[in-house]
Amino acid sequence: MLKSIATVSLAGTLPEKLEAAATIGFDGVEIFENDLLTFEGTPKDISDLANSLGLAITCFQPFRDFEAMPEPQRTRNFDRAERKFDVMQALGTDLLLVCSNVSAAAIDDDARAAADFHALAERAARRGLRIGYEALAWGRHVNRWRHAHKIVEAADHPNLGLIVDSFHTLCLDDDPAGMPTDKIFFVQLADAPRLSMDVLSWSRHFRNFPGQGQLPVAGFLREVLKAGYTGPISLEIFNDEFRAAPARLMARDGLRSLLLVEAEAGATTLPPPQLFDGVEFLEFAVDDEQGRRLGETLRGLGFHYAGRHRSKSVDLFRQGRVNLILNSEPDSAASEHFQFHGASVCAMALRVNDVASAVARATALLCPEWHERIGAGERNIPAVRAPDGTLVYLVQPDPDGRTIYDDDFVLFPDDAPAPLVTSVDHVAQALPTGRMDNFVLFYHAVFGFSPDQLWEIPDPYGLVRSRTVVSADQTVRLPLNVSESRETATGRFLTTYAGAGGQHIALATDDILHAVDQAAARGARMLTIPANYYEDIGAKWGLSDERLDELRRHNVLYDQDDSGAFLHAYTDTFDGRFFFEYVQRIGGYRQYGAANAAVRMAAQAQQR
Repeated sequence: MLKSIATVSLAGTLPEKLEAAATIGFDGVEIFENDLLTFEGTPKDISDLANSLGLAITCFQPFRDFEAMPEPQRTRNFDRAERKFDVMQALGTDLLLVCSNVSAAAIDDDARAAADFHALAERAARRGLRIGYEALAWGRHVNRWRHAHKIVEAADHPNLGLIVDSFHTLCLDDDPAGMPTDKIFFVQLADAPRLSMDVLSWSRHFRNFPGQGQLPVAGFLREVLKAGYTGPISLEIFNDEFRAAPARLMARDGLRSLLLVEAEAGATTLPPPQLFDGVEFLEFAVDDEQGRRLGETLRGLGFHYAGRHRSKSVDLFRQGRVNLILNSEPDSAASEHFQFHGASVCAMALRVNDVASAVARATALLCPEWHERIGAGERNIPAVRAPDGTLVYLVQPDPDGRTIYDDDFVLFPDDAPAPLVTSVDHVAQALPTGRMDNFVLFYHAVFGFSPDQLWEIPDPYGLVRSRTVVSADQTVRLPLNVSESRETATGRFLTTYAGAGGQHIALATDDILHAVDQAAARGARMLTIPANYYEDIGAKWGLSDERLDELRRHNVLYDQDDSGAFLHAYTDTFDGRFFFEYVQRIGGYRQYGAANAAVRMAAQAQQR
């Protein structure tokens, strides 16, 4: 299907929007009238530019407050329409989007509306043009597609059809089933988070791309396809953050979302999401001095120095199934990351059952494979880049049990102490403002991870918004955090270290009290939790005095839900950049202790 995007969805001037859409691979664009009004040139200039870029102009929009108006507005509306037809012919498009009337002067009379549309379609036909009628969710008298279709049928003109939009349908919980088979002229798609607010404000500020929100957009498109529609599918996204982001970045996300929703609706196929089995390793970009200091920190947390890379300045620290790699190799991706961000997480590897299929899916969704330089006999580990440039490696376990560490490292004799932790529980990432949707789409589309609910967490210096993406079996959990305040822990992390991503690494343990005791004995510095916190949770959860004292002495936080309990404790931050967390899940607890996040942030602020 031809893939289009409305120019209102992207930032920049109209030529910049067209160039971004064409560069990323869109087939066409809807020209939003406001973009044309601010363009210093003629509609013919835009037509020529679009043609030179290989873009079709799929639609001109919007034409407002047309149908069922009293005189003299009715006559003026037809005069306005003729001028729009002039513009359309210069642009080289044949379809005008007319949205349902929102004017207080509009007459509630379907017959009158149908007569107006018949007359408009007759005028359009004389110029070889078509009219598409769209029901706005906040239309004064027409706000559902079935009502708009009823008027289109009554008008009975071949040059008049229906334009359907997933947001306008789904935000009203309208049923898309039963779309007309012969009267859909154009389809617009948009997703959105579920919000309790008036639909106009919801639409104007909070739409996002399919796969980023909570509306059943794939089901909507499936019904459209069932009706036999084969025309363009187009994105019309009103979003303040999108219009402040680089146009090519948003265009890539937009096209990726169309490829995803098209496959989810059954129109095309993609390699299916693969099965994941946790984090294989985390890689830190360091220099020699910070690598030494980070190594000392890791030893305090129970890690042992397990090996040295065969050909690079790379060290391996291990504990349980947790592998941490410290990369100080000059002229490498890690070195480049270090120059921008200092000591930081520069890469993450995920265990996956079928690397080739995972890479094929990523490539099909505009995320090409990336390879690091390797030496003779070393393992070629494919990777893709996350939106912030962090590498995500994909590792498929060998049937014979041989590992990437056997191939790439000189491993030291295994005299490791008993592990304190078993695996990586989750890795929290700090994101620049406005990039939450960007990352959610990347992980959802490329890997098939599901986004959890959005949390809003108070920091002493602002608000942090958090949303976690999770693999199907819960073995990969990635909380994504954003904050508009520069003074929150998340905001300071981003502004001070140029947008570095991995902010904290949570390590799963079967006995958190033992782990904290052992870490303290080895010199690890744990975050001190205020005593008032324990008085509160004692009353909240009915914990015994003995249990409270135990938690207090170890600076362990506590949460529970209907399925189980969660105990967690934090280290001090490493040079203000990132920190570690011990976590113990009891029973079926599947959250992340969000109720305690404000306490942790306050303690970190006090520490600073």
